[in-house]
Amino acid sequence: MEINRKEVFRYLGYGRTEPDSQIKDLAESCIAELEREAVPRAVSRGYPLILGQDGAIDGGCFQTVSRNLWKNLKDCTEIIVFAATLGTGADHLIRKYMQLEMSRAVVLQAAATAMLEDYCDELCREQQETCEKEGLYLRPRFSPGYGDFPLNVQEDILSALEAGKRIGIKLTVSLLMVPTKSVTAV
Repeated sequence: MEINRKEVFRYLGYGRTEPDSQIKDLAESCIAELEREAVPRAVSRGYPLILGQDGAIDGGCFQTVSRNLWKNLKDCTEIIVFAATLGTGADHLIRKYMQLEMSRAVVLQAAATAMLEDYCDELCREQQETCEKEGLYLRPRFSPGYGDFPLNVQEDILSALEAGKRIGIKLTVSLLMVPTKSVTAV
């Protein structure tokens, strides 16, 4: 998996501005260290989908109301839910440098976010290829907490996927995932 450097710099706030060579070197060093420590893993499963009135959604493993997700899933009869993580190694690395070198921790945070997004994009491309072979179309992924899709749906998704047992993702009482570089999506 190739980490998109432009995304790393975007997460660092550079926008269209080119970072100087010192920042680029630091980013490359952080990316190399992250690639050694992160262990990307994912789990997914398909479910039948029933779209009700006024944004009501029965996704098989979760029920919710979300007009935004409903619009995204309009005309669909099935969903795929997934969870992905970079594992605890990325978290340990970021925490370590939060104590030792904050600038490195900030760059690692941005690089890990870009790495996780690239990993999810890769998973979705693979799923798209599978769907196309079956004559199906894959809608863009949509995560709990985005728009009006309630964050608490993560509990049901992680439970249905057995994500704790299978890839090590747990949920705190405040609905944050551990490891922190983790994502759930429909």
